This record gives sequence, structure tokens and C-alpha cells, in this order.
Amino acid sequence: MVYRALTLITLFIVFPSWSYGQDSTEYDSLKIQLLALQTDVDQINLNLEMTQSKFQSGILIATLGYTTTIAGGLMLGRNNDQFGQVLLVTGGVAGVIGTYKMVNAFRFLSNKKKKRPKSY
Repeated sequence: MVYRALTLITLFIVFPSWSYGQDSTEYDSLKIQLLALQTDVDQINLNLEMTQSKFQSGILIATLGYTTTIAGGLMLGRNNDQFGQVLLVTGGVAGVIGTYKMVNAFRFLSNKKKKRPKSY
């Protein structure tokens, strides 16, 4: 009778606790994967913010540069011909720099993903 009682206690107390212990490793694995995914999302948001500010400054510089080029072109052949040539060159250089900044802003979006070790 005592042996039967010990067997029942073992079946109802010890074995269920073993099965709950196995679930915690799956939970930990999911939690680690979720944290890794959240880190990736945070990095993407940071890259987007950096890209946005660099792209906007590039647009501003390019717009001012090409506007200066147009103003310099309109001044050619008039009283301020020398000043128009200077504006043409200066505006062209500023426009090219602004365009480079706009194109270069997308480099943050295309970063190669670092290889992470597989989690099993």
C-alpha cells in the first residue's frame, strides 16, 4: 500500500514538473529570437533616420547649387559676365555635391547584414 502511494505521488508530482522544465527552454529560445528581431528593427529605424537627414540636406544643397547655376547662366552676356561665370561654376559644384550626398544617403539602407550564428 505504501509502495502504491509513493508511486502515485511520483507520477503526479515529479513527472509533471519535468515536462514543465522542458517548455522553459523553448520559451527562452523564442524570447532570444524575439529580442534579436527587436534589435534588427531598432537598427533599421536608426538607419532610416540617418538616411532621411542626409537625404534632406543633400536635396537642400543640390537645389541651392542648381539655382545658383541658373542665376549664373542668366547673367552671362550682360554687364556682370564675370560674376555669372563664377556663379555657374560654384553652383555646378554645389549641385554635384548635393546630388552626391543624396545618393550616398542610401548607403545606410543597403548595409550588408552581419551574419549571426544560427540559434537552435
